[in-house]
Amino acid sequence: MSKLSRRRVLKGMMGGVAVTVGLPLLDCFLNDNGTAWANGEPMPVRFGTWGWGLGMNKGIFVPQKLGAGFDLPEEIAMLAPVRDHINLITNTQAYRDNYQNLCHYTGWVISRTGSAPKDQKDIPNETIDVTIANQIGRSTRFKSLTATATGDVRSTYSYDNVNTPNPPEWSPLQFYTRLFGPEFPDPNAPTFTPDPHVMARRSVLTGVMDQTKGLMKQVGAADRERLDQYFTGLRHLELQFDQRLEKPKPIASCRRPTAIEKDPPMGLDAEAVAVRHRMMTDLLVMAVACDQTRVFNMAYSNASASTIKPGFEKPHHTDTHEEPVDQKLGYQPNASWFTRRAMESWAYYVEAFTKVKEGSGTLLDNMMIIGTTDHGYARVHSLDGMPQFTAGKAGGKLKTGLHIDANNTPGTRLGYTALRLMGVDTPSWGVNSNNTSKELTEILA
Repeated sequence: MSKLSRRRVLKGMMGGVAVTVGLPLLDCFLNDNGTAWANGEPMPVRFGTWGWGLGMNKGIFVPQKLGAGFDLPEEIAMLAPVRDHINLITNTQAYRDNYQNLCHYTGWVISRTGSAPKDQKDIPNETIDVTIANQIGRSTRFKSLTATATGDVRSTYSYDNVNTPNPPEWSPLQFYTRLFGPEFPDPNAPTFTPDPHVMARRSVLTGVMDQTKGLMKQVGAADRERLDQYFTGLRHLELQFDQRLEKPKPIASCRRPTAIEKDPPMGLDAEAVAVRHRMMTDLLVMAVACDQTRVFNMAYSNASASTIKPGFEKPHHTDTHEEPVDQKLGYQPNASWFTRRAMESWAYYVEAFTKVKEGSGTLLDNMMIIGTTDHGYARVHSLDGMPQFTAGKAGGKLKTGLHIDANNTPGTRLGYTALRLMGVDTPSWGVNSNNTSKELTEILA
């Protein structure tokens, strides 16, 4: 058995002051399979999401073959490099129950919250990423991170509740500064000095928590429940502060990216969106590799996507409703052009996580990413035939490379599967017709 520990440090002196230098992630710190630390502690499993708007065209999107080695129709042909890293779930259903079909809203809200919204301002429950972040994201610098490629701070699929959206990072420059600016706790730095601002906040928080504990004895049951929820939130913040006051463990794959000097051109033409998407993705990947977060979200587009095709007068959303179906092709060619651009970005997103080595595999092997949209066929605002994706093996708990026909069952089965894999102990997920206790067993390892 190795006598080395991943907490082992090299000690020395510099200018008469003791310094410590942490060792990087060495193979001898891992088990024989490279899936856990040598002491049996599992490597962290992360959760991510990706969202795109306006669904797809079944005839050129849905593979004919089920299971492994599925074919790639022309609308998803660009997924060839990542096919074996993903699962495609088709023919899922979002049930609106007694509410109307709120165009470009009902579908994604159900996918992310498990419940149909009653109006365009309703988010019935916290989104799935928030639930999972409360389970696995309490000890990292950021409980979760949310980004968008649209350049619009309103483009988010993440909500704590109806009044509290989690605004996305929309500027690559600002995102870089937040993640890797002066406050970045580089795990591979030779020395570590606790941030005095964090120490001060931690001290203030301790006083607030002590006062909260005292109040618990002076109020009624209903107020105690509210205070308990408040105290739980403070406890999460305390854990994050504590993490930032300790020297991070060295991580060999963590590298501060090249500094971003300025933002790329704004605008919604497809190439500008793709450029921002690539930049935001690369930053997210390294934020996860550096263990700054274990939960993350990316919006390629909002639900009623306004992406623009150069030389074409209509944005994506308008085109899905106004472009006639080409009788020879059998689909709307310009609408399909937009979907193909979205799938190119999905392929980039997935592949980016495979490029970071972790243990005997890659960063993607130790995560589960879900990809969702707002409709099946946007032209008629359908809530049936909706596609979903997963990427990653969740630390060996998921199979990949499969096409699954969900047979018109609730799309919430994917959310329920994710919750269970991420350690959220719940017997079911969803409300009314969207409630399910049935996992997508086909993708479970």
